[in-house]
Amino acid sequence: MADAPVRNAVEVQRLADDALRDVKRAHRPFPLVRIGLWALTAVVAAGFAWIVAVNPNFGWPVVARYFFDPTVMQGLSVTLGLTIVAMMLGIVLGLALAIARMSKDRLASSLSGLFIWFFRGTPLLVQLIFWYNMSTLFPRISIGIASWETNDLITPLTAAILGLALNEAAYMAEIIRGGLLSVDKGQAETAEAFGMTRARALWRVILPQAMKSIVPPTGNQLISMIKATSLVSVIAMADLLYSVQSIYNRTFEIIPLLLVAVLWYLLITSILNVGQGAIERYYSRGERGAQAGANGKFAAPAEVVDAR
Repeated sequence: MADAPVRNAVEVQRLADDALRDVKRAHRPFPLVRIGLWALTAVVAAGFAWIVAVNPNFGWPVVARYFFDPTVMQGLSVTLGLTIVAMMLGIVLGLALAIARMSKDRLASSLSGLFIWFFRGTPLLVQLIFWYNMSTLFPRISIGIASWETNDLITPLTAAILGLALNEAAYMAEIIRGGLLSVDKGQAETAEAFGMTRARALWRVILPQAMKSIVPPTGNQLISMIKATSLVSVIAMADLLYSVQSIYNRTFEIIPLLLVAVLWYLLITSILNVGQGAIERYYSRGERGAQAGANGKFAAPAEVVDAR
């Protein structure tokens, strides 16, 4: 009888231990440290925002007055136009360079490697200035019997497009080559076994699978291109930065006008970030489907190669 209280106490302790090990009753600890860090961050951010908002040296009324100024809008259109044209040319030329770099032809591979080495190894600003001053080396450009003044051909616009596009092509070549190499070699062999030509296999089989590796860095390059266009202001190209500079050279309101450019760059890059995310989700659909199938949610459909 004396042992009954002891046995009862042991049984109570065992039940208590079982309750502590019960998964149904488990819960996460209260994230006190995390909440404290969030609160501290919010306080610091609010304090910084208040300082920026009430500081008269930022000239927010001037920023609002010039944000949609016609000169600024014209410069913004030039920046967007340069970005689109340079990126399109860079992607097309980069694809050709990537294919040449992976070619078994030693001459094509060597020339592509030399191009990539030169344009990746020299600063973009130097390239722009070089193109702008091409007439110093070649006063006239002749093709057969036709001849032109170099200054008539190499204007600030053509110098900006050449500099931006050729520099971008060198980087895009490596991005595309890396994406193509990420696709299993068996895919190309299978496509050729089904009767596809190498070009058709590249376009229909290899490149679509490589897009999920190509799109993210290409989006980053597009965002970098938006900011790189500001360099063309040194060759008197009236882009966004050059436009705000032309205004503050007259008004001497340097900081407010620079803030106008900063806000426009941030707005454009934010929109591009959203678009990049949507494109990445589109090209990662197959990967998510395969992962869901591996988890038992559904069976992933078998891939069929179209040989037509």
